[in-house]
This record gives sequence, C-alpha cells and structure tokens, in this order.
Amino acid sequence: MIEYADLHLHTNYSDSTLTPSQVVFQAKQFQIGCIAITDHDTVDGMEEAVAAGQAHGVEIIPGIELSCEAGNREIHILGFFFDYQHPDFHQHLLRMQDSRVARMGRMLEKLNGIKAGGDISLEEVCARGGTTAVGRMHLAMIMKEKGLVKNVQTAFDRYLAEGGPAYVAKYRQTPAQAIALIKKFGGVAVLAHPMLTRVDEMIPAMVRDGLGGLEVYYPNVSSTIIEYYEGIGRKHNLLLTGGSDAHGAGKDNTAIGKIRLPYRFVEAMKQTLEA
Repeated sequence: MIEYADLHLHTNYSDSTLTPSQVVFQAKQFQIGCIAITDHDTVDGMEEAVAAGQAHGVEIIPGIELSCEAGNREIHILGFFFDYQHPDFHQHLLRMQDSRVARMGRMLEKLNGIKAGGDISLEEVCARGGTTAVGRMHLAMIMKEKGLVKNVQTAFDRYLAEGGPAYVAKYRQTPAQAIALIKKFGGVAVLAHPMLTRVDEMIPAMVRDGLGGLEVYYPNVSSTIIEYYEGIGRKHNLLLTGGSDAHGAGKDNTAIGKIRLPYRFVEAMKQTLEA
C-alpha cells in the first residue's frame, strides 16, 4: 500500500543534477511510493523513470512543468496524467524546446558581449542537459565549473536572473494555453507554487480556463501560508497537490523527502479524472 507521494520532481532532462533513475531510487529510500517527474517543458526523461519505477516498485505519474507568462509575470503550470506519448503533444513541446535553444544562444551572446561567458558554447550547454529543454541552471552549472562564478546562485544573481545583463525571456505561452494543452491530452492542470509566483488575483480566470488544482504543500512554507492556499483551493473546488520541487544539487533549499504528500491526494486526482 502506497502511503506517500511527491508530485513535483525534476531530473537532468531539465534543470536537476539527478537522472530519472536516481530520482526514483531516492524516492524509494524515503519510502515515497509515488512520484511525478515534472521536468520543464519536456517529457524526455519519462521512459527511464517508468522503467526505474517498475524496478523499484515506485508508481510514476506522467508530469510536466510548463513555462507561461501573463501580465509580465512568469507562471508555471504543472500537468499530470496526460498522454505524454501522443505525437501532437510532442510536436508542441518541440516548438517550446526550439525556443529554449534559441534563447540560450541569445544568453550566451549577451554573456560574451560583457566578457563573462568564457568559451562556453551552445553545444556544450545542450550536451549538459542531454535534451533540447535547456535552461539557465545548465548554463549556471557550467559557469561554476569553469570558474567564471563562485557558485550557481552567483551566476543567477549577477547575470542570469530576470533583469540581469544576460537574461532573455522564455517561450511566450499563456497559462490558458498551457491549461488547454494539458486538458486536451487528458490531464489535470495545476498552478505550481502559488506562494512563490504570487498571482492570486489571476486564479479565478485560470479556473474559468480549466485549471484543476493548486500546489499547496511546498517546502519551507509556513502552516499559515499552507492554510491560506488550502482555503483558496477549496473556494474554487480545486484539487490540492504538493511536492518537493527537488533539483538534486541544483537547489540547496529542498530535496526529495521534504514533502511527503499523503497518497489520498493522488487518489482524489484519479477519481476526478475517472469522473
């Protein structure tokens, strides 16, 4: 019987330092029997995760974290239980990934323009992720390894964060478009970490667009904040979810095991989809 789940985990196919197999193994060590791999704008690591899940007895939920923008605010929409193998879904992701590669090329141009990028090539950054879903974390890790910055956080603070000299905006997709994509392929769309994005005023519109859930249980968040978002979720009849948002060594403030979501939340999601 599964007791706990973690519905927000990343692998090295996006911006974590852990492979899908390592994520599954760590989940097993923490007695988390169900996980969702929610890489940014890609499902390339899903097959490896499913195989590892079968080997270790861990249930793997198809997941993704889609990058969106609304009102000049970056918003992330999580998707669960969608048909991640559908060709049309893959075509959409390929367009997003092509945009990510182009974005990385522009970021490298900016870094070189201020003589902060060393000899980092686009091919090197893409190879680091093993996928075309490249992101700032891949670049930051290479900058650290080459001695261009003291650590990953410095790379973000000095160059790569929004407003920084090497920052370039992501693929422009609205939350409504992301929600529609996930629903089109049979999944549930969930607003990721609302306590970080602080777009509470946009939630009613997202609900009208088909938002199905709210990520309420998140690392290093006070019980007061959790209760606040539980209230918003119930007000709009949304499913409540949670996860550690672990990135391996890519983030030092969270890890697998930080959130142990009771499995009943997963069962509620399954029941909603069946209905």
